[in-house]
Formats: sequence, structure tokens, C-alpha cells
Amino acid sequence: MRAQLSRAKDPDVDAGILLFQDLMKGYGPRDFDMRFWDGTLWEAEPGQPARFTLVIHHPSSLQRMFSSPIDVSLGEAYIYGDYDIEGDFEAAFRLADFFMLRDWGVSDWVRLGWRAKELSRRLKTHPQVRLEGPRHSEQRDRHAVTYHYDVSNDFYALWLDPRMVYSCAYFISPGEDLERAQLNKLDLICRKLQLKPGERFLDIGCGWGGLLIYAAQNYGVQATGITLSEQQAALAWERIHHAGLSETCRVQVLDYRQLDEPGYYEKVASIGMVEHVGEEMLPRYFDHAHRLLRPGGIFLNQGIARVGDKELHSAVVGADGRLNGVPHVIPLARRGVGVRIPTRGRVAVEHPDERAVVGDDQVRVLVIMQEGRE
Repeated sequence: MRAQLSRAKDPDVDAGILLFQDLMKGYGPRDFDMRFWDGTLWEAEPGQPARFTLVIHHPSSLQRMFSSPIDVSLGEAYIYGDYDIEGDFEAAFRLADFFMLRDWGVSDWVRLGWRAKELSRRLKTHPQVRLEGPRHSEQRDRHAVTYHYDVSNDFYALWLDPRMVYSCAYFISPGEDLERAQLNKLDLICRKLQLKPGERFLDIGCGWGGLLIYAAQNYGVQATGITLSEQQAALAWERIHHAGLSETCRVQVLDYRQLDEPGYYEKVASIGMVEHVGEEMLPRYFDHAHRLLRPGGIFLNQGIARVGDKELHSAVVGADGRLNGVPHVIPLARRGVGVRIPTRGRVAVEHPDERAVVGDDQVRVLVIMQEGRE
């Protein structure tokens, strides 16, 4: 270790290295450098070119990066600037996968806490969202959505595609950019729904209105969208007016539980919304979506789910968000969905003639977003 380490100026760096060595057991080869807050550089293993540099900005950064649940703490620590990645950003996902897929036992957390004790005296705190009321009550859901989405439309415009579609894209070929992939996804949804001119179409959790506008422009439907975000609705209305679709599109700031139009819609979509609902609310959510459909109508649900019984939190989902288990989602969504559970814990939802690409391609989307932001 010493042969790869420049001289530490801060004694806490030694404690940080010992902590990270413990965390890295079972990972190899270490093909990246680490640079600590005092400039100390811990180089990659001998013979390994450094693909990226993991930059730790503060003695307490490691403690915040590796708090339970790991998938949330790593993301939030990056957002708050506790650490950074210099160099090959995509290569760092191998390290992130190692930490998130590791089976963390009680002894691991005890040992981690002991190692972090020396650094906790210099702990910097970050603001945390405080939600009130029963989980997934209407008031609390509104607060959670407002916290997550109403940071400003300008923020999301920095890294989303021009239509601001905030869910997974569909890359048909490797050379496509994010804008083209999102158009592919919107059209795929419309075709799966078999939209026809004049049909009444509902988008539950419509975001900034990308799917509504696309469906009205290209398939001639009467489109309705609901969202809990005032800022999303305002921009969606602005774009609807600009597109000349005021007579065929409408957006309401409304909780799905308050939409009382039974049997009104021929087609209903829920894209990236089910993650916000909560597992305990899934029966009510799907029952309500089906109640809104006309007899013989089509309901399309697209969402991220987890495999197995291990609960996963998702920083991407937002405050109060959770990834629901596949065994819970599929029976409730009822008919029309084929599910394949491949190796490595990935899930693909299949259609007779098309397959959604998931897994490693998620890394590509994140890199595209990063490039757009810069």
C-alpha cells in the first residue's frame, strides 16, 4: 500500500484508507486511483492503468457514502459533493455495482461503524426531506412529489431530452442519441396501446406532457394527463398551447385517487409512476386504473421493479419512492404482460415482437445525461 501512496498530510486519511480497504474486500483488480481531501493520492494496484480517479472531498464523505441503504447513500453523497469521479465515468459503475450488489451483513455494518468512528467527529450534515403524515397518504404523496419535481423545470431541462421525458428510453441502435431513443419509446407506447384517432387516452403521472403531446399529434387521440407537480403542469400546458393542441390535450394537478371518471377512457398509460405508489397501495392503484377504462380498453404499465424479496430504496424514484417486487406487480397488473427474469438480477418486460433493453444499457443512459449536463 505504501508504495502506491503519496505522503498523507492529514492523519484521518490513514483511517479513510483502512475503511476503504475493508469495503473493497472481494473486489479486484483495483484499476482506479483515489485522491483524498488533503491531496493524498492512493494509486491503482501495480500494473493496473487508472481508468478513473475517485475523489473524496471530506473526512466524513466515506461514512455518508456507505450508510444504509447503500443505493441511496451513494447517490445522495454524489449529489451533495462528498465525492466525485474524474476520468472514465462509465468505468466507475463496476465499482458501484460491487457495493450495491454486495450482501451487507450485521457484522459488516458493525465493522464499518467502528472504522468510521475516527472520521465521525468531523461529520458534515446535509439537509434531509421531512415528510409528514401516513406514508402514501394523499397529502404526503403531494409533498414528496413537490420536493422531488418542483426544484425547477430548468434543472430537469439540463439533462433530459427536449421533450423532458423522465423515464427509460428505448435505444434501437447503439448510435442513437437520447432524443431519438425517447421518441422511439413514445411511439412504442402508442403502438402497444393501439391508439386510434378520437380515442380518449389517460396518462397517469404525465410529467411535462411529452407522451400526451406526441400521442395527440401522431395518433389523433383526446389526451388527458394528471400530475401532482404544479411546475410540471404549467410547462405541459405551455407546450400544449404552443403545439396548438388546446382542444385535444388537457393536464390536471390531481391525485390519481381523485380522478372520478369510471369507464371514460379507451386507453390508459402509467409510465414510471408505479414506483411512487408504494407496494401496499398497488392493489388500489391498479384497481382504480382498470376502473377508469372502458370495457375492452387497454392499460399499459411501465415501471422499474426488483427481483426477489430484498427491499431496495431508489434515490432516482424520489422521496418515499421504493422499487416494488415483480411478484407483487405482475399479478396486480393482470393480463398482457410477459416477464423474463434473466441472470444477474435484471428484468426485461417483453412484447411479442419487441423487447425492452435493460441492464448494462442503463449505464449508457446515465452517461448521456451526464454529457448533456456538462
